[in-house]
Amino acid sequence: MKTILIGAHTSAAGGSQNALYEGKDIGATTIQLFTSNQKQWKGRKITEEEVSLWQKALDETGIQEVMSHDSYLINLGSPSPESLEKSKQAFQDEIERCHLLNIPYLNFHPGAATGSSEEQCIETIIASLLEMEKLLHKGSTRLLLETTAGQGTCVGYRFEHLASIIQAVHKKIPIGVCIDTCHIFAAGYDIRTEKAWQKPLHEFDEIVGLKHLFAFHLNDSLKPLGSKVDRHAGLGEGEIGLECFQFLMTHPTLKYLPKYLETPVGLDGWKKEIALLKKYAH
Repeated sequence: MKTILIGAHTSAAGGSQNALYEGKDIGATTIQLFTSNQKQWKGRKITEEEVSLWQKALDETGIQEVMSHDSYLINLGSPSPESLEKSKQAFQDEIERCHLLNIPYLNFHPGAATGSSEEQCIETIIASLLEMEKLLHKGSTRLLLETTAGQGTCVGYRFEHLASIIQAVHKKIPIGVCIDTCHIFAAGYDIRTEKAWQKPLHEFDEIVGLKHLFAFHLNDSLKPLGSKVDRHAGLGEGEIGLECFQFLMTHPTLKYLPKYLETPVGLDGWKKEIALLKKYAH
């Protein structure tokens, strides 16, 4: 019997291993974490001691398919040479931390055009990612492009954006997609019901390919369909509603993909949401 992988973005305060124990406490079978402060350019170093504590925690909790989320400052599509250089360095540091902890997935927002066009931004992202080829092959971490809400000048809110990047790099680096339910809904893809899901799922398969889908961020949305505003809500407490999440937990292919809650409901809320999602799956 395959494990249903559901978790949340837990806290690595005091050491990465603490995120695993926090996950276990809320009934999670997988977790997402920041391996370093997400709001600082300078990443922290992972010590040998932390690596062994992490391994011990993995053994004790049985948590699988962990995902790291990169720093919010990183923009691999920046038109500013200085910002781009800092972003690439910080991203390399993140990959190295993932390798040290043997983390399977590194989730990242593709990038923001700021002063350039979306096309230029996507080209810059592709070039940035290809620079990571040598480093990525030193470990087993797969990069996952996160779907975005289309807020500001962020790219990644259309499946076509993701497809352009994946087609350009997938033969050279391990890459895939993490669909954020709040983000694709805000970007204009209706996923409120099982029937509604058929269209974006078919489009994703046609444009990107379901074989490139590796994970989900599960979030309801405070803002309406197509609002392009990224505001998460607890499951069933937003504009998307529970049927969407019930569908994801029962679809034969999608139910076994790892899913990470980023809902603003805290540990007790996550405990309830994880229990609910597990119930849907059985």
